[in-house]
Formats: sequence, structure tokens, C-alpha cells
Amino acid sequence: MSAENEALVRRFFEEFCNQRRAELADELVAPDYVAHGPQAPPAEGPDGIRERVGLYQEAVDGHWEIQELMSVEDRVIARWIGSGTHRGELMGLDPTGKPISVEAITVFRVADGKIAEEWTVWDALGLLQQVGAVPAPA
Repeated sequence: MSAENEALVRRFFEEFCNQRRAELADELVAPDYVAHGPQAPPAEGPDGIRERVGLYQEAVDGHWEIQELMSVEDRVIARWIGSGTHRGELMGLDPTGKPISVEAITVFRVADGKIAEEWTVWDALGLLQQVGAVPAPA
């Protein structure tokens, strides 16, 4: 199952996120999907993930690049970089036009061939520093 689960997560990033194929949410994400990430808006079900990912697609013209994928049983761990240009309101910040690049790690739980849960931690402070909302370290 590991290879199939990794292929599912790769499709999530490459087709759903990067190719902006929102219609794939119903195919890739379980109806009872829940996102547990503390740094992003909550998301439940395919509609919730469409809305959540859409926010980053619009606000930073988001692109997701997988750096590493590994899996154990029903979990797939992805280390990835999110990048883009700050073009829309994000986290209460007006667009700056500045480029951003942040590292993240997501743990996905796969059940019955669909993404059922996810936990993501990403460099929110780094994003805020890159758009000038928080001073960068000296």
C-alpha cells in the first residue's frame, strides 16, 4: 500500500494543488477528511480542502514542491516547499508583491484509497518575515 499511498499524495500536490484541478478533491480526499494543522484555516471534507488550498493558490499564487516522500503503514510523510508571490490578502496582510518560499512537513493518513486526515506544520514566521510583517533576524 505504501507505493499507492505515496502516489495519492503526489497527485494531491501535483495535480490538485499545482495544476489547480479542484475537481479532484472528491477523488483524492475522503468525505470525512479533517485537517489538524495549527497554522492554517481548518478544513473538513473535499469542500474544505478546496477552500483551504484555494486560499494559498490565490493569495500567494502558490506552488508546492515535494522534497521528500516516505510512508509507513497508513501514513505518508511529505517534506515540501511552498512558494509563490504574495498577490492577495493572507493572514490579515495586504498583498506585497514579494516572493515567498517556506518549508513544511505534512503527515497524511490514508484510508480506503483517499486522504482522510492531515497534520501540517510550516514556517509561518518565515513567511511573515519575507513579506515584511515581522522583522527578520539580524
